[in-house]
Amino acid sequence: MKLYIAEKPSLGRAIAAALPKPQKNQQGYIDLPNGDKVTWCIGHILEQAQPEAYDEKYKKWQFDHLPILPKQWLLKAKSQTKAQLAVIRKLVKQADEIVHAGDPDREGQLLVDEVIDFLNVSKTKKAKIQRLLISDLNSPAVKRALENLKPNSEFMPLSISALARSRADWLYGINLTRAYTLQGQKIGFKGVLSVGRVQTPLLGLVVQRGLDIDNFQSKPFYQVYAHLQTSNNETFIAKWQPSKQCKPYMDDENRVLIKSLAENVISRINNQPGKVTSAKYQQKKQFAPLPYNLSSLQIDAAKRFSMNAKLVLDVCQSLYEKHKLITYPRSDCRFLPNDHFKQAPSIIQMLSSGSSSIATAAKGADSKIKSSAWNDKKVSAHHAIIPTEKSSLKVKLNPFESNVYQLIVRQYLAQFYPPYLYYQTNIEIDVAGGLFKANAKSPVDSGWKVLFNGANKKSALEKNNLDTDPSLTEKSLTEQHLPQLKTGDKLHCQHGELIEKTTLAPQYFTDATLLAAMTGISRFVSDNNIKKILKETDGLGTEATRAGIIDLLFNRGFLIRQGKQIHATDVGKGLIAALPDIATKPDMTAQWEATLNAISEKQSSYQNFMTPLVETLHNVIQIASEHLPTQLKGLSTATKKAPYKKRRYAKKVK
Repeated sequence: MKLYIAEKPSLGRAIAAALPKPQKNQQGYIDLPNGDKVTWCIGHILEQAQPEAYDEKYKKWQFDHLPILPKQWLLKAKSQTKAQLAVIRKLVKQADEIVHAGDPDREGQLLVDEVIDFLNVSKTKKAKIQRLLISDLNSPAVKRALENLKPNSEFMPLSISALARSRADWLYGINLTRAYTLQGQKIGFKGVLSVGRVQTPLLGLVVQRGLDIDNFQSKPFYQVYAHLQTSNNETFIAKWQPSKQCKPYMDDENRVLIKSLAENVISRINNQPGKVTSAKYQQKKQFAPLPYNLSSLQIDAAKRFSMNAKLVLDVCQSLYEKHKLITYPRSDCRFLPNDHFKQAPSIIQMLSSGSSSIATAAKGADSKIKSSAWNDKKVSAHHAIIPTEKSSLKVKLNPFESNVYQLIVRQYLAQFYPPYLYYQTNIEIDVAGGLFKANAKSPVDSGWKVLFNGANKKSALEKNNLDTDPSLTEKSLTEQHLPQLKTGDKLHCQHGELIEKTTLAPQYFTDATLLAAMTGISRFVSDNNIKKILKETDGLGTEATRAGIIDLLFNRGFLIRQGKQIHATDVGKGLIAALPDIATKPDMTAQWEATLNAISEKQSSYQNFMTPLVETLHNVIQIASEHLPTQLKGLSTATKKAPYKKRRYAKKVK
């Protein structure tokens, strides 16, 4: 008997629907006509045991117990899913073959693997386990996946990486939450001071951003523009490029801070001849942005529709499980397998039905165009989020679902549009010994950009007001019309213009920018050696957990919203102030995340990750024992003391 173990009931039913009929629904599984069976977990049906399971003394929180370091890790069945675990146990004993059908990601791999281990499946049977990877719940896609089973052993690195992450979160969360909560009690703080491996550095980013804004002092800086005229009386504007000799009068971003220096340049170039020293004209092309992974989708949905990360994830799960309109959403990949290109004509044909904006966009798509998104080498267990072959005309979507679905469709259809073509003009001019530059883009063919109409309304307005708007912007200058010039051409500088601007404070985080910070964490890492290790794609948390981590910080009273802005509460600020830098900055955690990715790619090991983590725990607990969190005196939180639990699903999946 072959037993399929799905991650959740909806996936189990989708698998059964693609297998032979007739079938019989049983309690917790489905019988197939040939004797095979399909069963399922209900998300994580096992969880890490609490400290008291290792020793009764840990029921009472005491500092001298820390750190708690299990020698033999224990899992226990969740009370609400014990019945389903019993069903799986019985079926596993009967099975000759097992097919692992967890979701196609790191967490999905571990979720079923840990059940198999927990049930003490024999080594012989375990060695024969096959892996079923499903990213589209529609029957044709499931049938294709069933024809392409792989040895489960190939995915063990994913499982080990997820296991390391799970245990690290337990160790970090249990030990440091107890340490700082106990220290907080000594100064009268009432409540739990939750500390996490990912959540605390994320909170630290928000707190630091608030401090940067509070301490920011605006300073004026000066830009010089030359208003130039050609021999044919054509006019344009070029920006002064300060020389090396000006460095002492500039800030780190090469902005001139001394007004008299800028005024001196103005006086030197007024009514003076100029000469073109370089003129380059290049036709360039810009290809469509890649299809979405979860984080990039959440960022765009936050920008376009003010949807928070958790809402976007919930909507995606509905589009995937309930409506079957999109592929697996918890993906960190923005590429597609080459095999999927064969499905493009039918997906585009389906999308072109009707009279919606989606249909119009689909009718303009060319299914013969193959973008760089199709790349087997950049696809692992899962691929980018794209529409399935099922039509949305057959289902009723709420406004959130409709908006997110349209974003996914637009990003997919963009792959079948030609590149955006434009001329790039770069002109360098010498005026009175000073270097001035004018750069501009001239559109030739909109290509895929026709799908993103409306994005350039502001810049068009700036272009129209170029000569009258005193606050010249880089955007407006790149969209001015530049005359055809060549090296050596003579120009006349009609006059110089001095623009005084002021440095602006950093912006408070929003849902979009906080997610972007998590996905591109290397920008916020201060240690240059660690920054070199990290890739731009390395981030805090995973695609599946980021929304939950942000949500957790709000639920625990560490963050609040003010309009679209995200602010730290007094308790959040106090906690970060009480913790050592190593626990509040993203450097260490970002490096650990990179190691977890390396484990999944067979480039590192479980021990390489856990050893430094345990050493850090000892150090931070020692620091906690020596300092009271006086910054929290007089504050309190409504958070109740509760055992640390890792939840993958916010609510029970039916």
